[in-house]
Amino acid sequence: MTASTETDARYLARTIELAALGEGRVSPNPMVGAVIVRDGEVLGEGFHHAAGQPHAEVEAIKDAGDVDLAGATIYVSLEPCCHQGRTPPCTDAIREAGLSRVVVASDDPSEHASGRGLGILRDEGIEVVVGDGDIAARARLLNQPFRKRARCGRPWVLFKSAMSLDGKVATGRGDSKWISGERSRELVHQWRGDLDAVAVGIGTALADDPLLTARPQVRPANRQPRRIVFDSMARLSTSARLLEDAATIPLTVVVSRAAPRAATDALENHGAEVIVAIGENDRARVRSALDQLGAAGVGSILLEGGPRLAGTFLDADEIDEVRLFLAPLLLGGRAARDPFESDGVDSIADAIRPLTFTHEMVGEDLLLCARLKEW
Repeated sequence: MTASTETDARYLARTIELAALGEGRVSPNPMVGAVIVRDGEVLGEGFHHAAGQPHAEVEAIKDAGDVDLAGATIYVSLEPCCHQGRTPPCTDAIREAGLSRVVVASDDPSEHASGRGLGILRDEGIEVVVGDGDIAARARLLNQPFRKRARCGRPWVLFKSAMSLDGKVATGRGDSKWISGERSRELVHQWRGDLDAVAVGIGTALADDPLLTARPQVRPANRQPRRIVFDSMARLSTSARLLEDAATIPLTVVVSRAAPRAATDALENHGAEVIVAIGENDRARVRSALDQLGAAGVGSILLEGGPRLAGTFLDADEIDEVRLFLAPLLLGGRAARDPFESDGVDSIADAIRPLTFTHEMVGEDLLLCARLKEW
């Protein structure tokens, strides 16, 4: 049964607003919001604050206080869970509260869910309504990292880069600081704090000696992301700044089987986690690394380059969204770097075309956002 009234759609929209308040705090769980309504009156609201803490449905029931909820409707942005994890099943909380109707905006594609929670509620005599159309699409988009990992086990990948008007991300000598403006760089630091990990290639790590931490000025970072360096031959120096705080901010170095054992041991001795990506080529090794990272709980990655690593991710079909800052300057030069150094396509007909494409001004830069996949 689908949501058929404007009232349902309005309250479901509110659950999505509430769910978004948990951004950057709930991984590996999804963002979820809930609203309890009876006779047009909101009795309670809640959202999932952090992994291990009560889910949105429980928060909404708690927010209602001592009010008798018998006969009320609970609106939830995601199908209620029905399994025992770090918190009890939300289906139990809904039943025990006496709620008579449940309206959800989107399904949970996880193996332990995928309709089971809704089936349990129906078996208990509770009316279940599932949203559709725009409201369902908005709810799904809110949790793309969770949905991708639930379906294929790999993290959701957001590629970001800054490029000149002529499409270059660095000069022929490798200089790229700074193509984008201050407000754009501030936004990137916010993204780092919202996602689980930030990844670069060894070329970027050696050239820039970055920290890859979230250091926004406008609002505090929700957390520090795991730092990931794709370094097939384990060339990262043990004196790199990334290793200075590896004991408190996780650092993962992805190597190939050809990496010297002495080099990988040295990295591990300095606090880095080393994972070995297997496969017959770079694309296969990227997928192998993502499989291992997903299994370790990484649900989202901000891919910051460089061009060769970005190209490999593109060829491996493992970029889910692209965000490009277009800066008002020209670099020129035959050797200037492109955002993606990949195999590419042979014809325009084979070009990758995004599902959605939006743009907005960020300071003096134009931010282009292209969503390539939906999970």
